[in-house]
Amino acid sequence: MKVLDAEFVKGYIRMANDGWEQGWHERNGGNLTYRMKPEEVEQVKENFTPKEWTPIGTSVPKLAGEYFMATGSGKYFRNVIIKPEDSFAIIEIDDKGENYRIVWGLVNGGRPTSELPSHLMNHEVKVIATGGKHRVIYHAHPANVIAMTFVLPLEDKVFTRELWEMATECPVVFPDGVGVVPWMVPGGRDIAVATSELMKKYDVAIWAHHGIFVSGEDFDLTFGLMHTVEKSAEIFVKVRSMADAKRQTITSQDFRDLAKDFKVTLPEEFLD
Repeated sequence: MKVLDAEFVKGYIRMANDGWEQGWHERNGGNLTYRMKPEEVEQVKENFTPKEWTPIGTSVPKLAGEYFMATGSGKYFRNVIIKPEDSFAIIEIDDKGENYRIVWGLVNGGRPTSELPSHLMNHEVKVIATGGKHRVIYHAHPANVIAMTFVLPLEDKVFTRELWEMATECPVVFPDGVGVVPWMVPGGRDIAVATSELMKKYDVAIWAHHGIFVSGEDFDLTFGLMHTVEKSAEIFVKVRSMADAKRQTITSQDFRDLAKDFKVTLPEEFLD
């Protein structure tokens, strides 16, 4: 089967294009990786032409031998649906989890996203935390969430409560809350480590003055998570523009009642 005929590849392309349509990927902003299933690798491996091994820049032994789809460094999300072979790659991780090689894609040259170390370190965390259920890591630049990082304390509890209070569905969609990373230079090991620490606890990490980093089981759930967080942030921005303070909101007891009815567990640390 040709790579672009595979359903999982079509899903990847659709998700990238949906992010572009939302306005989350100016220029070459954002990146998307997907940990392929063994049967998906089998479907398309006849198309693979392996290139040379390249150091990842970190060690991810739990991902040894895995294959990933990854958007390219400097590539535009708007072009993923138009020029997929040029916009993303399938990469293979070596047997030690220290190097990768491109086996398909990026036909006009280039390399996977500069934030590949962050993606792979967080994939490894989620493989351990979810027993392998999570396969998608997505980073985007939604404007309203970024705006929040300029006016709120960069604290997990503050962001979680504000986002939860803006839309009733939020504590159901991300019941664990969200983590916040202070501003750090993107693409390096430091931000990768800081994000992976948060991802042990959350599925959402907000990068101050930069964007959001989310993890999920499949394309729909992961995109839906990003979409829900950003919509809640949009409501927050509108509320703040209308008044200095909220006249009424969802209370801690309201959240407890909601959690009971929807059978989710909300951390008490966010309900104090």
